[in-house]
Amino acid sequence: MSALHEEKNMAAAQEAPHILVMEDDSSVAKGLEMVLTEEGYNVYLADTGGLALEAFKQKRYDLLVADLRLPDMDGMQVIKQIKTEKPDTEVVVITGYGTAATAVEAMKLGARDFLPKPFTEDQIKSAIGEALSGRKEEDKLTEIPEDRLAEGRLIQKREVIQVLNRTAEDKAFWQDLMENGPLALDGYQLSSEAKAAVASGDLKWINENVGELTQKQLMYIYKRLEQEAW
Repeated sequence: MSALHEEKNMAAAQEAPHILVMEDDSSVAKGLEMVLTEEGYNVYLADTGGLALEAFKQKRYDLLVADLRLPDMDGMQVIKQIKTEKPDTEVVVITGYGTAATAVEAMKLGARDFLPKPFTEDQIKSAIGEALSGRKEEDKLTEIPEDRLAEGRLIQKREVIQVLNRTAEDKAFWQDLMENGPLALDGYQLSSEAKAAVASGDLKWINENVGELTQKQLMYIYKRLEQEAW
């Protein structure tokens, strides 16, 4: 029985997601390693962008936890390269220097979530759990009937419209979205791509995925585009 139990444990370990933590602060890295290992993940550490890129050449990782300020390169460059070469890899960004524009840029590159430091254990566990869960759901898309996919698109369209309507009615929400970008949209059923598009005022994406907007709904978009122009 003990040998069988050990065999099951080994199989479970092999199936557990592999996570690379790219973080140069050793205390943060070790803390994340401890928390995520306790959650059952296989966790590996890299304290530079170069080591992270090398690690991805040697092994398959399901998710990258990425700090943006590294001693050798910009973490955003690492994310861009990894998402280009390993597009199935999920990314959760952690940074102590985040802005709305940074969050938008990270999500446009394909990051699933963006956590400003300091964050709690529950926040990082939730972000990683949702990212990996979202990946599993996307792996099953080919099995989902077209009517279910259409329903999902309709839900996202509805959520985008609700967000834009709210910007015209709730000045505090407008300001939160202007200042914090995608982070202000956590309560909505939106993909990371949709969050980035709304937060950055990507009118092309919105027109293609939502349709024509009313003047009321366009107010925030125009203001965001005007801000970007400056």
